[in-house]
Amino acid sequence: MVSPLDNKAVVAATIGNRVRGVRQRLQLTLQDLATASGVSKPFLSQVERGMATPSIVTLSAIAKAMGVTLQYFVETQDEEQAVFRRDDLKFFGFAGSANQFGRLTNAGTNRLLDAQLVRMPAGETTPVVMTSAVEEFMYVMSGEVSLTLEGRTFVLQAGDTAHYESSVPHAWVNTADEESVFVWVGTPKLF
Repeated sequence: MVSPLDNKAVVAATIGNRVRGVRQRLQLTLQDLATASGVSKPFLSQVERGMATPSIVTLSAIAKAMGVTLQYFVETQDEEQAVFRRDDLKFFGFAGSANQFGRLTNAGTNRLLDAQLVRMPAGETTPVVMTSAVEEFMYVMSGEVSLTLEGRTFVLQAGDTAHYESSVPHAWVNTADEESVFVWVGTPKLF
């Protein structure tokens, strides 16, 4: 059985880790967040280290300053949020593209990652990839994908990965004679 003191420590550590994670992801300093939220820098430091638990009002100010909801910091994960079952995988496409995309993460308003399984038919070209991500990661599972970043092309084969900023002009091309399958992971913009 978990004692109430242990439970408070777990809650404080969880909130602190989430605050630090979003702050770092947004590339904010403690001072930046303190200014934006109206919460003192020393107190924010204590929150991030799990040494203090903010009130609901204070946590709401922190959340607003970082563009996330208050629920992001206090919501616990259940299977429906954390686990995605293979039987639930459904593919979708976009007009003008033969690529098929299958979401590998459950939809959520406060997700810091979005993962998709991408199936590219042989010879398919995606001239310019448009996403709302800040960073992207690709893992090629089968086939071959040519990734062009700022005019340089890299041929990725099964087992190869790529990690790059989304602001860099980029495109994907399946240069193989067979379907290529890769996992795409992006970090969506928070605001």
